[in-house]
Amino acid sequence: GISHQSDGVNERDKPNTKQALITSYNSEIGPKVKAACLESNTNNNKDTCPKNAVVVGKRSTNQNFKSSIISWFNQFCILLQRSLKERRHESFNSLRVSQVIAAALLSGIMWWHSDFRDIQDRLGLLYFISIFWGVFPSFNAVFAFPQDRSIFAKERASGMYSLSSYFVARIIGDLPMELILPTIFLTLVYWMTGLRPEVLTFVQTLGVIIGYVLVAQGLGLALGAIIMDAKRASTIATIIMLGCVLTGGFYVHKLPRCLGWIKYASLTFYCYRLLIDVQYRGGEEISGLLGCSSHMRNNVADCKFVQEDVVGQISPLASVAVMLIMIFGFRLLAYIALRRMKV
Repeated sequence: GISHQSDGVNERDKPNTKQALITSYNSEIGPKVKAACLESNTNNNKDTCPKNAVVVGKRSTNQNFKSSIISWFNQFCILLQRSLKERRHESFNSLRVSQVIAAALLSGIMWWHSDFRDIQDRLGLLYFISIFWGVFPSFNAVFAFPQDRSIFAKERASGMYSLSSYFVARIIGDLPMELILPTIFLTLVYWMTGLRPEVLTFVQTLGVIIGYVLVAQGLGLALGAIIMDAKRASTIATIIMLGCVLTGGFYVHKLPRCLGWIKYASLTFYCYRLLIDVQYRGGEEISGLLGCSSHMRNNVADCKFVQEDVVGQISPLASVAVMLIMIFGFRLLAYIALRRMKV
């Protein structure tokens, strides 16, 4: 018994993350006014407490609210620091960075300085970018919560921190990888393949890719939190992303009427449409170059291809709105799934 006690004391004396979280959590002090009011009521002093109790009660409520905010922020900062330390080597390990750079160099060589008028080749490049940054982050995010399940369950059961502080710190801790790696990839691919040589267009393309990465990451987080089994979640993510790739609008154009709606359920569809709109401005410029806007069309096949692939099937604002809904919606599903998880 003495050895266990000494071990417990030594553990409590260690300035580790657990102790910091416990101290932050226990910093909330309950109001003492209620006890005073109860004592005064028992002594039949009804006139001495009400007015002062209301004022002091409001002050204590405000103090409790402020202390709760401070405690939550302290928990968030500690958990964010831990998340960044743990994910730093995992997110930027040599294997993952090499995978991204190799994919960028390979695609840059394959589409080296492609012609603006080679529509089919350009659309293939845009669709490849959509596929890569849909599959890559979703598969990585699937393993996030299942890997932390045992530690998360123990820490939550002991009341070390709130679920919201853990969840927000976990999401923000993954952002460096989600922002830096796509930027490196697109910087290499964009200028090697000869896409529109305008800084604004490059920034718009990067914004679309980052937004789509956040959507795909949110899908992976939601699947991992709901299923809590890495293998099963990765299998389901593979099936979902395969469906998104097939129905994204590049491979199949003439779907059966009963399945015409299915492309709007594809994550890849919205990223692909936005990339096309950024590069071809809705199709007016390329239609003019090919003579599709005139009565005497020079190449009927190319004009049909432009109408089916380049001309937007959905407005850019609608695509952005849907992607924003998915970014927050998938993360909300993940939070609800973690909240319902038994600890």
